[in-house]
Amino acid sequence: MNSPTVSRTILASILLFFFILSAQATIAVFKFDDPDKEARFKQFSEELRCLVCQNQSLADSNAELAMDLRNELYKMIQNDATDDEIVSFMVDRYGDFVLYKPPVKPTTWILWFGPFILTAIGLIILLRMIRNTGKQSNAKLSAEEQKRLDDLLKNEKEDSRL
Repeated sequence: MNSPTVSRTILASILLFFFILSAQATIAVFKFDDPDKEARFKQFSEELRCLVCQNQSLADSNAELAMDLRNELYKMIQNDATDDEIVSFMVDRYGDFVLYKPPVKPTTWILWFGPFILTAIGLIILLRMIRNTGKQSNAKLSAEEQKRLDDLLKNEKEDSRL
């Protein structure tokens, strides 16, 4: 083997080694004495949203904030916090956005009803456009407009013969 190939292979091996180490560093294992607490931890990890990733749950995210939230969740469950206390803590600190299913209240109405309202508006606009298209195609020309159209068509025919 020549020297550039060997050095590239060594460099790739070193990079791969550090990549594997960094991936392993983000994985944390939480130990529970009680299977019910572990089940609650898993449930909340799936029901709470990562605020950085936004489309991932705490369980799926590798972001630092998600790790901090998992640690906080672990501590609260180990300290026998109730479900309401956990949800209340997370919502007070991060807002309703942290929940995948935010409660229906005036501040979240747009999240719950906005898509339906936009769909209804879109359907109304579409129906009006369809109705107006049908009316326009059946419109009658006045005598003056018909004469002008005939003249234009006549001139077009004469131009095409030349």
